[in-house]
Amino acid sequence: MGGKEKGAVFMYGELLKKGLGQQKGNVVGLGALLAGGALVQIGSPLLLRRYIDTAHVGGALDVLIWAAFLFLVLQAVRQVLQVAGTYLAETVGWTATNRLRTELFLHSLKLDLGWHKGKTAGEMMERVDGDVTALANFFSRFVLNVAGNVLLLAGMVVVLALVDVWVGLAFLLFVGGALWVLNRIREIAVPHWVAAQASRAELYGFLGERLAGLEEIKANGASGHVLRQFWARMAALFGKERSAYVRGRSLWPMTVALFAAGYVMVFVLGSFLYDSGRITLGTFYLMFSYVELLRGPLDQITEELQDFQKAAASVKRVEALLAVQSNEQDTGDAELGTGALGVAFSEVEFGYGAESALAGVSFAVRPGRVLGVLGRTGSGKTTLTRLLLRLYEPRAGAVQVGSVDVRDVPLAELRQKIGVVTQEVRLFRGSVRENVTLFDAMVSDSRIVEVLEELGLGEWLNGLAQGLDTMLEPGGGLSAGQAQLLSLARVFLRDPGLVILDEASSRLDPATERLLEQAVQKLLHGRTAIVIAHRMATLQQVDDVLVLEAGRVLEFGEREMLRSKAGSRYGELVQVGHEERGQG
Repeated sequence: MGGKEKGAVFMYGELLKKGLGQQKGNVVGLGALLAGGALVQIGSPLLLRRYIDTAHVGGALDVLIWAAFLFLVLQAVRQVLQVAGTYLAETVGWTATNRLRTELFLHSLKLDLGWHKGKTAGEMMERVDGDVTALANFFSRFVLNVAGNVLLLAGMVVVLALVDVWVGLAFLLFVGGALWVLNRIREIAVPHWVAAQASRAELYGFLGERLAGLEEIKANGASGHVLRQFWARMAALFGKERSAYVRGRSLWPMTVALFAAGYVMVFVLGSFLYDSGRITLGTFYLMFSYVELLRGPLDQITEELQDFQKAAASVKRVEALLAVQSNEQDTGDAELGTGALGVAFSEVEFGYGAESALAGVSFAVRPGRVLGVLGRTGSGKTTLTRLLLRLYEPRAGAVQVGSVDVRDVPLAELRQKIGVVTQEVRLFRGSVRENVTLFDAMVSDSRIVEVLEELGLGEWLNGLAQGLDTMLEPGGGLSAGQAQLLSLARVFLRDPGLVILDEASSRLDPATERLLEQAVQKLLHGRTAIVIAHRMATLQQVDDVLVLEAGRVLEFGEREMLRSKAGSRYGELVQVGHEERGQG
């Protein structure tokens, strides 16, 4: 066995161990049911052989009755074993695949944002669900079914060898040759299924992106173009799946040819042995019956190998996803403590791909102070916050929170101590309680109500018929102001030492904006804050100002000092803002 095949066997073995390791009882039970079914299938033709031979020589009636009765009993037992085996196999398969889905989903969540930026939501759904679904039969039946059918084949060869050694040898050669042929062509379609599944993931990614932008597509008359792209991707998927299916079904004509050879062997060898008096009529039937019985195991093995070709493609894609390593190494053990947290950037360099986003950025914010960040689009404002949260890693320099390098802090600890409020508030399909706590069942209802009332949402909450149990839907059910206040409530409940505000009130009417500003003042009390500003009015309450230009620090200092400093860029912006308001 070559290195490549050894690697594949190891990969499949590890995946089976991972999926079935915690289901030993069910796996053993399923194996017992399959073994019992194999023994029943071997025994039934033996009873009919006895029945035929007894009837042929005019044997006792009670022997015929008992043989017929036992045959019917075995058939009933076989049906019970099949039903029980099917139920247990489905249980094993779905338990294993659900566990693998969970592992893949958690692994994907741990991957850095840079990796996710290169993937669409539809593609990730196909990777986490579609590929795993294709493995359901691999987990539940493949190994045990193949083992059970091999046991059945071996049992038939042994029985026939006991009847006549030449018959047993002929069957052994036939079964061995059939298995050898099937094994030689078992992976003929694997590369084609890999390509088909990749094409399906691309299609789902395309659908996800276009459905998310449906309003823009319809408004701009791009429906025809999108439909043509959809048709092209569907045609590509059809071609690849057809190619994989045709190659996978090449196993079927091979089994037809094998059984034709098997029947020829039975009639030639059986006729010769029967004419020479070496076997009885019942044994002749037994040979024919076992060849017919072989069709089931070999057909099933063929189907299993066809499914295995699909599963093999999925296994490779699953293993490829699990092999992806995040740039966010969560190995730190430092604690940030409680209270306001200072922030410091020291000669930080960062870029998205080859493009530089931050170049030699250095500044420091003392605990409890509010920093306002100004700059044109693309100047690096949002990049600062992403580095603080370790959604990306700097290429050079250090980012500190609470005088500790963020790389030395566990990710859960870091993101628990930093709260973020942006313009876009993400609501989830769930209750008010779940949306405020982000599905944290440990937060008490009394604490939730207290925070909502403190932020001015008490009247809104009291107006809901089901209170905290009221269901919310993504993109609906709340005004923009209520949604922003809800996002502030999420941060309040976490009680972080550092808060990041990305122009949270820029899309609100003046009355709602004032209400939100009051809530923000409560949120910032006793905490350090970074306020990303797109309007000068937002900076009226900040202590320090940082102005970025093309990823570099243009100026940094106390707000009032920069405002009055000659030649200050911030002072110029403030003056321009006053003039614009005067003209308005």
